[in-house]
Amino acid sequence: MSSRPPIIINRLDAERLQRLIDQANDKDRFVADCLEEELERGEVIDPADIPTDVVSMNSQVQFTDLARNRQMIRTLVYPHALASTEDGISVMAPIGAGLIGLRIGDEIDWPLPDGSKTRLRIDAILWQPEREGQFHR
Repeated sequence: MSSRPPIIINRLDAERLQRLIDQANDKDRFVADCLEEELERGEVIDPADIPTDVVSMNSQVQFTDLARNRQMIRTLVYPHALASTEDGISVMAPIGAGLIGLRIGDEIDWPLPDGSKTRLRIDAILWQPEREGQFHR
């Protein structure tokens, strides 16, 4: 990757994400491997210490896919919550995995399963569980 800003991950999210990675099947292996690299390089901190401008699990995020010039609003969710979250994007989806731990204004070059790359920019965090005092989701 040519550009990967530092990331911050909620300790509970990191534990849950590691379980997802460990249980990933062959179909999800590419995303699981990318996500595991992010967990390994991220700063893991207690949920109460997460800054309000960091994308954590269940955050509603406004971001731009700069490679496609497309702005989106999505809620970053675990795969099991995808069906019950209207604007959900799974953390096990190629783009979803690239969002975790980024801060408002961060841009990241992110690999896609087809061998291409995209560039994502965090524009706003419209809702974040930690900011609302919801530390045990």
